[in-house]
Amino acid sequence: MSTMNNALAFRNFSPTTLADVLGGSQVMDGGIRPLGSSQQMERVVGPAFTVRCPPGDNLMLHAAIYRAEPGSVIVVESGERHGALAGGNVCAIAERRGIAAFVLDGMIRDLAEVRALGFPVFARGVVPCAAAKEVVAPLNETVHCGGVTVEPGDIIVADEEGIVVVPHGDQDAVRRAAQDKMVEEADLSLDAWEQAHRARVDAVLRQHGFQDPGR
Repeated sequence: MSTMNNALAFRNFSPTTLADVLGGSQVMDGGIRPLGSSQQMERVVGPAFTVRCPPGDNLMLHAAIYRAEPGSVIVVESGERHGALAGGNVCAIAERRGIAAFVLDGMIRDLAEVRALGFPVFARGVVPCAAAKEVVAPLNETVHCGGVTVEPGDIIVADEEGIVVVPHGDQDAVRRAAQDKMVEEADLSLDAWEQAHRARVDAVLRQHGFQDPGR
């Protein structure tokens, strides 16, 4: 299965389901959130094309939009808070070139333009200032974004619930586990879920010596 087809096989899995399967270490922190749409957004799924931009500079993100394959999610390590990594025109060109989304550990600008465009952008916030374009760095190497290590080709699954990184070496196993979890949950009534849930909660309470009031 090709990298892109392998990524698309994850489209039916929510970040919540994948987080339950993978654990929190593969979930980006909630500070990186969807900014590119004022309405409910569709889920974004695609292989990561990774970029590293030092604080104050966005050259390599701009270089990446001309080098990433269509369907890629461009993931940027930056930490920049005072200058925008991308704005309206950059997002428009990325969409034209078939980029699936930006996931940026930094800021954007031209928010109204980006929302009107509807291009999926996940970032830490909005700032009106531009960044410099001076620092050259390698593309498609290991980066750290939102507290998660991201390798080129890892699958990014992102929507309003959050951003999950599926390591490229574990994709088949994660896909099977996520499918099994969806089937299990679909077959479970709310009454059965409540019964199992209460049993788990009560067991933990007893383990830690909790006493119900009045008993």
